[in-house]
Amino acid sequence: MAAESRIQRLRSLIEHPRTGAAERAAAQRLLDRILGNPGRARPTAGDRSYGQRHSRGGRHAGLSRLADMIREDIALARVFADAAVPGELAARNAIRDAPEGITYTVDTPFDAGIRILVAHVPPTWGWSGPGVESEALRLVRAELADIMAAYDHDGGDIGQRFHGRVEVREAGW
Repeated sequence: MAAESRIQRLRSLIEHPRTGAAERAAAQRLLDRILGNPGRARPTAGDRSYGQRHSRGGRHAGLSRLADMIREDIALARVFADAAVPGELAARNAIRDAPEGITYTVDTPFDAGIRILVAHVPPTWGWSGPGVESEALRLVRAELADIMAAYDHDGGDIGQRFHGRVEVREAGW
């Protein structure tokens, strides 16, 4: 039931006349992700695989454009909340449920790479022991990697569109 109300809220946001273009596009990507729609992604050919949102930025989109779209997806994931309806289970969202002080930076430090930097992670929340990430931090890292992978492609006869990585830094760095 929670997914249905979330889908309806996303559709309302997409269809509202005062919704900005960037917000509309981010809401559409989130809706596609929830529904499991591949969007306009091309079908796999041979051993090629394309991420769900591979074609969103255009076939020849540069890394800066892809980084912008990943930033928009992260920003939407942070603020989009399910309405609390009595008797409804709350959907988990690792990025939204992370502590407020955590910052997410998406940059392109190299010619063929996108990096998501998760900074200001409180030690008590992010690590369960010396050098051991907590389950909550692993979920955040996995969700960020999924968002980034949705824009990538790979295969034997083609290389990756970009090399993506998620880095985590403790508070105080």
